[in-house]
Amino acid sequence: MRYFIHFAYNGQPYHGWQIQPNAHSVQQELETALGTLLQESLPLTAAGRTDTGVHASHMVAHFDYNKPLPENLPFLLNQYLPPSLAIDKIHLVPENAHARFDARSRTYQYHISRVKNPFQYPYHYFLKGSLDVDRMNKAAAILLDYNDFECFSKVDTDVKTFLCKIESAHWESQGNELIFTIQADRFLRNMVRAIVGTLIEIGQGKRTLESLHHTIASKNRSEAGYSVPAHALFLVHIDYHSTHLENNG
Repeated sequence: MRYFIHFAYNGQPYHGWQIQPNAHSVQQELETALGTLLQESLPLTAAGRTDTGVHASHMVAHFDYNKPLPENLPFLLNQYLPPSLAIDKIHLVPENAHARFDARSRTYQYHISRVKNPFQYPYHYFLKGSLDVDRMNKAAAILLDYNDFECFSKVDTDVKTFLCKIESAHWESQGNELIFTIQADRFLRNMVRAIVGTLIEIGQGKRTLESLHHTIASKNRSEAGYSVPAHALFLVHIDYHSTHLENNG
């Protein structure tokens, strides 16, 4: 039987989602907990990967287990797991359901603080100076006209295509905070952080709106802006094609 597990994590203690040699990962932590409680090795397949230091308020993975799960498994896992990792729910899905391939879109948010705030700094990027948010939103709208985002991808990444369909991208001011929200069918490694850095430079007047067209057409990472720090980036939602995969009840 196949199960979807919905969970959240603070990315600060981890070297990203994926298991890797000599590094602490979210996948390793969660697979160890599941294996210990269910007395069976249970590999997890996630909806996507997050880089070192990136957080997720909503991540989904699937695993196969040939027996009904204990009803209190989420509670047991939360007792076992460290404070940086929390289980929301686990539910049965069709045996061919896939956490990654059935995902219709992913949504990320990046948080910027305009003032120094000791209570926000672990999860916000403190940025001094003025920003033209209107220009940044105009630049974000330009992204929707393109589908090849190689210029924002980490160099030498192992992917077959740099094509992504961005469905929405916008900045919103909330008091002294700026939040960038972007939704797409898929994301490349470092893509969101490179986009945010590029849009910030447009908002600072270091780049023109028109230059963004040239940057995207170049397919060259060096033509784009800097990569903003990971600690302010959150994966906030994964949307699935089938409503029964969401289990929102």
